[in-house]
Amino acid sequence: MALFDAVRGLELDVESFATERREAAVSSDFTRVTTTVVLRGGGETGRGEDVTYQAEAHDGYPVFEERGRMTLEEYSGRLAPYELEDYRRWGFESAALDLALRQNGLSLGRAVRREYRPVRFVVSTRLEIRPWLDLYPALEFKLDPVSKWSEEHMREIAATGRVHVLDLKGQYHGTVVDQPPDPKLYRSVVEIFPDVIIEDAALTDETREALLGAEDRLSWDAPIHSAVDIEERAPRFVNIKPSRFGAVERLLDAIDYCEANGITMYGGGQFELGVGRQQIQALASLFYADAPNDVAPAEYNEGLPRPGLPTSPLPPREGPGF
Repeated sequence: MALFDAVRGLELDVESFATERREAAVSSDFTRVTTTVVLRGGGETGRGEDVTYQAEAHDGYPVFEERGRMTLEEYSGRLAPYELEDYRRWGFESAALDLALRQNGLSLGRAVRREYRPVRFVVSTRLEIRPWLDLYPALEFKLDPVSKWSEEHMREIAATGRVHVLDLKGQYHGTVVDQPPDPKLYRSVVEIFPDVIIEDAALTDETREALLGAEDRLSWDAPIHSAVDIEERAPRFVNIKPSRFGAVERLLDAIDYCEANGITMYGGGQFELGVGRQQIQALASLFYADAPNDVAPAEYNEGLPRPGLPTSPLPPREGPGF
């Protein structure tokens, strides 16, 4: 049975709608803002997180007028006229899924008949990793190589044996994290990190040549919004970021496709500030718990290395909801 078939008919009763704005100063030039979508009904509350990156987009939030009893599939259908971007739509859809599960006394795992497992996580950072390893020697990482990295620096990082994903950011355009195609960088990544997953390379004639021999290590993140996007690229690895799919059905169909075609999934985050972080961890726990999941607890995004942070693997979740 397809995963979405297990939840499409779940009924939810929406009595009220509200939003909760969250923000955190990430750096001197970037304040992360997200909006929690809150749906209430039948004495239960469902929450989902809109992770749209533009802070101004969280002002004057649209009001969802739909109320009453409906199935999860019907709720998703009622969102269509609002023409929501995927990040925002995910906030509504994940809140509806959370509410439907709670009103039916279910966890997502019970609904789809999967067991929650301990979640392996990696830490995504643009800081030096040695201070982290001094405190947590077993910590694993996902890093963003840039052209200014020297080969010596890369060899020092590789020698730790703790890096499992390198994100080349070649599929981002017009953002602060853009990394233009750099055949020299790509060639160094292939040679110095022979076992690491290589994510979101920009494919040009020059970079394809630099990536020769590493084709089976390529993974995709930014271009992935549906099972069709995965099928077109036929990768061995794929980064599953639920908010990129927008709809619960598209997300679960993509997971079905990967499982049916032997594609290794690992979870990814969007600097969630609220419930969205727990939800991406729950999905990892159910579907790709042993992968190098970029779903580290939010504390890792909230300051410099320090003692007392949760360590990998995270314990399985308990209780109803998403």
